[in-house]
Amino acid sequence: MGKYTVRRLLQMIPVILGVTFLIYAMVYALPGDPTAGKCGERPCPPTFVAEFRERYNLNDPLWMQYVKYLGNLLQGDFGTSQYGVPIREELVERFGVTLKLGIVALAFEAIIGILAGILAGLRRNGFFDNLVLVSTLFVISVPIFVTGNVLQLWIGVNLGWVPPTVSSEAPWNELLLPGFVLGSTSLAYLARLMRTNLGDNIKSDYVRTAHAKGLPERRVIGIHTLRNSMIPIVTFLGYDFGGLLGGAVITEGIFNIPGVGQYVFRAIGDRDGGVVVGTVTALVLVFLLANLLVDLVYGYLDPRISHD
Repeated sequence: MGKYTVRRLLQMIPVILGVTFLIYAMVYALPGDPTAGKCGERPCPPTFVAEFRERYNLNDPLWMQYVKYLGNLLQGDFGTSQYGVPIREELVERFGVTLKLGIVALAFEAIIGILAGILAGLRRNGFFDNLVLVSTLFVISVPIFVTGNVLQLWIGVNLGWVPPTVSSEAPWNELLLPGFVLGSTSLAYLARLMRTNLGDNIKSDYVRTAHAKGLPERRVIGIHTLRNSMIPIVTFLGYDFGGLLGGAVITEGIFNIPGVGQYVFRAIGDRDGGVVVGTVTALVLVFLLANLLVDLVYGYLDPRISHD
């Protein structure tokens, strides 16, 4: 297991280099003047432009800019935003909020999605199975910004059960509604995936053999069938966690959450390339680590999978 983990960590290095270079190249190769709008409606003075380009290495070739950025990145320096604020400090503060939001979304997704999928898979073609299929299809079909605004108005404003917006401290109770909105689409996909896997495994030969050996139904379903059905579920959850963190821009905008999504969205509008590249790099690292964790959990769920 230790050798496999080290090997996977080494495999991440070229992925990180390739992704960061592509993002860096796309951001800094965009046409236009990066100092436009930095001095209000009037053009910036030549001295300001020269200092700006020198500070962000814009006078160097693209590959040299990236090498300098990568050297600073290896030292833990993500640079500074165009407002003079260290990007690392902003990411640490905002990433904690987005991470909490992603955990809440993943919890809703895992608990409700898996339970709904199990009940639907055990009662195929029944009332609850049809209810799950119709409701999940409805959730998948509705855009997340529609779901967010409707639930915010109905539950947050009209009923007053939860705050309609999130405060700057972003406590856990205020993230319940945004977390449900963020994970709603994935919840629907997960319920359908669990239903299909469980229904297929119930018809498998090893389940019939377990019944023939006289094992109780609870053991056959709870130990054998569910354990094998959880392998693709864990894969989905691991990959989706990185997607939840990176795709929280709309949800954070609806509920005014001071997270990474709002930060990078504002940076794109301001053409702040350092913030965009630094944020994407952090999200890539989280996504790769989540994938590594998923692969390690595989060995526990299915002993036939070897990590030697």
